[in-house]
Amino acid sequence: MLTGKQKRYLRSKAHHLDPIFQVGKGGVNENMVKQVADTLEARELFKISVLQNCEEDKNVVAQQLAEGTGADIVQIIGNTIVLYKESVEKKQITLP
Repeated sequence: MLTGKQKRYLRSKAHHLDPIFQVGKGGVNENMVKQVADTLEARELFKISVLQNCEEDKNVVAQQLAEGTGADIVQIIGNTIVLYKESVEKKQITLP
């Protein structure tokens, strides 16, 4: 679980990033969760865009991805979700 100070720090780091994944009409499936988990291991912090044709709510999508990958939800703003998970092998971000 992230503290408020850590979330603020991660939000500032994620501000300049572009979304890597898009969640569309199909919603969240096992394959997407696996790809997100692999990307989290490589990058630790990234954005996911929820398209307007997605049938599920963005909060539900964020929760499903966080539970499936073991990541923390840093922020949900607009239709963009920011996820963070500390990498085991490629640690790049040091939290305050």
